[in-house]
Amino acid sequence: MTSRNQELFQLSQKYIPGGVNSPVRAFKSVGGVPIFFQRGQGAYVWDADNKAYIDYVCSWGPLILGHAHPQVIKAVEAAAKNGLTFGAPTEMELKIAELLCKLVPSIEQVRLVSSGTEATMSAIRLARGYTGRSRIIKFEGCYHGHDDSLLVKAGSGALTFGHPSSAGVPAETAAQTTVLDYNDFLGLEQTFDQIGGEIAAVIVEPVAGNMNLVVSKPGFLLALRDLCTKYGSILIFDEVMTGFRVGLGCAQELYGVKPDLTTLGKVIGGGMPMAAFGGRRDIMQCLAPLGAVYQAGTLSGNPVAVAAGITTLQLVQAPEFYKKLTAHVVQLVDGLVASAKKNGIIFCAQAVGGMFGLYFRENIPTSYAEVMECDKEAFSLFFHAMLQEGIYFAPSAFEAGFVSAAHGDKEINATLAAAEKVFSEWR
Repeated sequence: MTSRNQELFQLSQKYIPGGVNSPVRAFKSVGGVPIFFQRGQGAYVWDADNKAYIDYVCSWGPLILGHAHPQVIKAVEAAAKNGLTFGAPTEMELKIAELLCKLVPSIEQVRLVSSGTEATMSAIRLARGYTGRSRIIKFEGCYHGHDDSLLVKAGSGALTFGHPSSAGVPAETAAQTTVLDYNDFLGLEQTFDQIGGEIAAVIVEPVAGNMNLVVSKPGFLLALRDLCTKYGSILIFDEVMTGFRVGLGCAQELYGVKPDLTTLGKVIGGGMPMAAFGGRRDIMQCLAPLGAVYQAGTLSGNPVAVAAGITTLQLVQAPEFYKKLTAHVVQLVDGLVASAKKNGIIFCAQAVGGMFGLYFRENIPTSYAEVMECDKEAFSLFFHAMLQEGIYFAPSAFEAGFVSAAHGDKEINATLAAAEKVFSEWR
């Protein structure tokens, strides 16, 4: 019997390339038919066949409060009643800008945009305009959106499909981006020694989440900060994923390193399309209409998205919010590791704030190359077996997972029970 999911996917492929509007949704990495969801509530989502799943994707990170949080929905409804968009300033834009500058001390001024890609693209252009230089440094496996200059050995969807770079990116554009190994201190120092005077900016995920979860080694981010300061380059922390996900002050507070520019997204929109970039005042004032670096967006600061974002950022400031969130993530990963070990499965896992990584290898990876050593086939078997048990992990071995405040002991224990069943029946 054909499921509704199968029917929808078959029809979608007629009108949408690959049947999806973002590549990793297609399940190409794990095989099978992608799930079409119809609703979500708290820690759960329901598919087109009305099957319920405990959700560890959380729309790839934004839903830190869980699906359809009542206060967020109320704020969205109230904002929508006043109009969906104006293409003009609103007081709510000022309110969220003030809030972001308050919560992230490195951000003195901020500009709102509509997507993480738009934020990183704009930050790169701003860094180039400020420094008068062209070269960008990024790290293999880190994904910063689908801007041409950043789709050079990128991770995430590009990594999933085995295409480290994208067709359609001009060679001359890619030539302006130098790709280094994540956590490689020596390569970083050598590159700055050779071309430091040409480097406009270094962009980095302080906790990489698009080649699975990879944590920066102690001192790596500080070395970046010192080198950028020495050579007059702009340090950009891409916190589209980690921003307000790993802690209230983002990853930069967690690691005690202050970037020049920060890109934010996901959580700051509360589930609506919104992102931002911000940083030092002297850099930000190079933007039009004050300066010569042009950036614009018709829907930037959309009032409905801003309402969702403000409400979310207010709620995550609750006492013990991140302590409780982190405790549940640790409970999840520790339980999965214990279950795998008990059943003789080669597996490891780690967590940072509200994010986690699952790896079918002996040791936790610290680089793109080590991530690629993970047993992708084992992950696919695990993914589908857990899906059958009503547990929804990211459909790729190269993506971080997420826990929301709506995930409690009930959901974590149900997930661990499902994993124990899957691991015990592994062979």
